[in-house]
Amino acid sequence: MEKLEFRVEESNSGIRLDKFLTQCLEEKSRSYIQGIIEKENASVQGMVKKSNYIVKYGDIVYITIPDPEELNLKAEDIPLDILYEDSDIIVVNKKQGMVVHPASGVYSGTLVNALLNHCRDLSGINGILRPGIVHRIDKDTSGVIVVAKNDNSHNLLASQLKEHSMTRVYYALVEGVLKNDEGIIDTNLGRHPVEKIKISVVKEGKNAVTHYRVIKRYKANTLVECTLETGRTHQIRVHMAYIGHPLVGDPVYGFKKQRFNLEGQLLHAKKLGFIHPTLNKYMEFDAPLPNYFQKVLSVLENELK
Repeated sequence: MEKLEFRVEESNSGIRLDKFLTQCLEEKSRSYIQGIIEKENASVQGMVKKSNYIVKYGDIVYITIPDPEELNLKAEDIPLDILYEDSDIIVVNKKQGMVVHPASGVYSGTLVNALLNHCRDLSGINGILRPGIVHRIDKDTSGVIVVAKNDNSHNLLASQLKEHSMTRVYYALVEGVLKNDEGIIDTNLGRHPVEKIKISVVKEGKNAVTHYRVIKRYKANTLVECTLETGRTHQIRVHMAYIGHPLVGDPVYGFKKQRFNLEGQLLHAKKLGFIHPTLNKYMEFDAPLPNYFQKVLSVLENELK
């Protein structure tokens, strides 16, 4: 069993305990967290609480994560938005809310479960829980992801990631109006020293570089294009918050009061480019912005008229 401790900050206060813990443990589903709470494996200041307890600033929340069950990975008939497929790779436009691969507490509904139903041949380099998975994007981030069907393709794609030669372009809607048309954010990122839920700019972290360019300015928001030079956990979300412009809808790094009723941050992996592992030619894939993202932009566009 794993025992974790989280402190409620001002940005998290006033929400339900199950929602708070789901934000702290992003890869766990809310129903999984609720199950843990029901079994009295979560407490506040040492007192067992129910899911509907409203956390307050300064609360210390404890949760015990049970040892992972032996997992029998199942194929599931889940629709996929496939952008490209051949005998070596499959490129998918992942929807918001879908976890990339199973982990403790998330055994179904993932991209891997869907892929196993679609194609049985996936690389085995990352083990039985992450077959074919070369890279990840956050659960609530949508967009392009490439999956390897064999070990040779996996190795060649992974080497491009390591060498930072993959093209990875994201669209993000951020709070506030950026002054500069473009810029580079170059910091070290690592776990926040106090709020373990978060990644933050820390001296001893790993180097992370994000290039950004303004696409459109609105009255109180900016649509930006972010190109990754590195690919650290939550990199764009942390970097934009670091310069004072967190992503709209971000439950961890964004503003506590959100104007739009969103399920997560407005961040979309729009373009992915790489050298095909066997064709040895550059290929680039583009996924359109999802409807919920476009609807928010339409509201902002109307306000400019």
